[in-house]
Amino acid sequence: MDLNVLWFILVAVLYAGFFVLEGFDFGVGILLPFIGKKDEEKRAAINTIGPVWDANEVWLVLAAGATFAAFPQWYATLFAGFYLPLLVILVALILRGVSFEFRSKLVSVKWRALWDATAFIGSLLPPLLLGIAFANMLKGVPIDANMDYTGGFFNLFNLYALLGGLTFLGLSTLLGALFLNIKTAGSVRENAEEIAARLWIPVLVLLLVFVVWTLMSTSAAPSFLAIAFGVISPACAVAGFLAARVKRNGWAFGLLVVAIATNVASIFASLFPNVMVSSTDPAYSLTIFNAASSAYTLTVMSIVTAIFLPIVLAYQAWNYWVFRKRISAKVEDLHY
Repeated sequence: MDLNVLWFILVAVLYAGFFVLEGFDFGVGILLPFIGKKDEEKRAAINTIGPVWDANEVWLVLAAGATFAAFPQWYATLFAGFYLPLLVILVALILRGVSFEFRSKLVSVKWRALWDATAFIGSLLPPLLLGIAFANMLKGVPIDANMDYTGGFFNLFNLYALLGGLTFLGLSTLLGALFLNIKTAGSVRENAEEIAARLWIPVLVLLLVFVVWTLMSTSAAPSFLAIAFGVISPACAVAGFLAARVKRNGWAFGLLVVAIATNVASIFASLFPNVMVSSTDPAYSLTIFNAASSAYTLTVMSIVTAIFLPIVLAYQAWNYWVFRKRISAKVEDLHY
């Protein structure tokens, strides 16, 4: 396989992994103000992601790093043109992590309410803004012959991009509710199940409209893979909804994971061989060839990745296995 194609696939996999693993983290943070009235219920929700949220964020670091190393011109244009939204995402992620660690340092209603609000905002903004960013990469943004972004901040907030942001936000929130449903017991689990039941239909509608619009947004006819992933994503989401209706919550969670991953795959398959589409002139679009590093760099990266990626995956799988038990709202069982 051509190394340019291989690294495009690896970047897509890393972003898909991020949206899945960090997706339910975001969902838990978004649902924190609504998951229960008692402080113990909110703490139980945080404890479900406490041991894993920081490892899940590493997937975004890996995805950004892989983009920088394998496709430096893509990285330069993306991070220069989308600088402000990406800065907001970075600040939100920092404040979110701080909120989890600081929330229980003081036994004060106002103190904990402050960090609950911080966790909510810090969890809501990243999936919304990242969804907007990914939608814009496919729809097209002003890029000139020098591969420089020439648009402004408000160019990014078009109808399709906002739909993408709301879709990723909705998927993350629903995934968080399903995760709480399989990871908690008692009132937290019951509340999560009720919230998930209310979210399924609007999220399914958002996902279906976004997938159809995505397939229509390609400059040429959508590829077979783009169509296949575009069909699988809402189909799995519908299957997850049906599983949730018969109380097969583990299946519902797993099927929504597949729906999110294939939704990301559909975006990348629709992009290929582009990595960013130019709305100024299609000839100015960034591709996996004109935005890539040298063949030598890609070869070295491939060798290093083949050695270390399995180790990272094994460690993260072990981490989830160690912290697999359900979390109750009993104070003696809560560490965050």
